[in-house]
Amino acid sequence: MPIYKKVNKNFFKKWTGEMAYVLGFFAADGYITLNKRGAYFWSIQITDKIILENIKKAVQADHKISVRSPRGNNSILYRLQIGSKEMCRDLQKLGFVQGKTKSLAVPNVPKKYFSDFVRGYFDGDGNVWMGFVHKERITKLLAIRTVFTSCSMQFLEVMRQRLDAFGVKTGVLKKENGNYYRLIYSIHGSLKLSDFMYNHNAYISKFFLKRKKKIFERYIKMRP
Repeated sequence: MPIYKKVNKNFFKKWTGEMAYVLGFFAADGYITLNKRGAYFWSIQITDKIILENIKKAVQADHKISVRSPRGNNSILYRLQIGSKEMCRDLQKLGFVQGKTKSLAVPNVPKKYFSDFVRGYFDGDGNVWMGFVHKERITKLLAIRTVFTSCSMQFLEVMRQRLDAFGVKTGVLKKENGNYYRLIYSIHGSLKLSDFMYNHNAYISKFFLKRKKKIFERYIKMRP
């Protein structure tokens, strides 16, 4: 007889900051599966266990986080998998389907929680770099660059348009070698984006990757 595992099946029904963050992270690193018995599962598999622990708490789940050993030089992967047809249907209503890689759509996130959604996606499929450019010149420039990555050009274009509406402008959408796209923000856009993701709401979520946030903080302290 299967053991019942607790989970908040209503989690994706009502918008909150935590729900928007989890949804953003799911857009980056999550997937829905249907097994041979007709059971639905939604899963997130990543290298940062602390984020999965936070997501597990948010959805009030007692499911085990499994560990997948690395192959070659790859990092250890952690996976949270939850079987719930009801939750999977809610995710589908929000625009997430099986094999969502190229058909990914930005859900209709309320303005109040869009910064949480962006931060979730950034923690999953975004990166930030800080360093000196124009090293050949007498005066080097300390720069920062933020990038969102996706196989869906439409997803990143809608993301760019919505961020424009919040004053986070100058994003450049580029197709890279291979079947993926990048939405890139340079110095000014990165600073606006940092403020939007971490300071936009009076409610400041504990949901964020510290190592990424620290790069923004270090740049702000070091910039002239």
